[in-house]
Amino acid sequence: MLFKVFPLCLAVPGRVVEIDGEVAQVDFGGIRKEASLALVAKMGIKVGDYVLVHTGYAITKVDEKEAEEILATWREVVGAEEGGAP
Repeated sequence: MLFKVFPLCLAVPGRVVEIDGEVAQVDFGGIRKEASLALVAKMGIKVGDYVLVHTGYAITKVDEKEAEEILATWREVVGAEEGGAP
């Protein structure tokens, strides 16, 4: 066997636009979803911060540059799958 298959978990970066207790509204390129802040409560997340969200939970805080780099990589992956540039 040449390749071993590993499960892949995805976390998507988004910008926090509202906070109500431990629940945030997070903007993912114009789509807003709720995300729990329970796992990052000690990080002092505030409106305007970027977080990585996995299955409805913010799992870490990232800066804007890192969020943009992750999104750019995803755009490349999607473009390659759709027959665009590799």
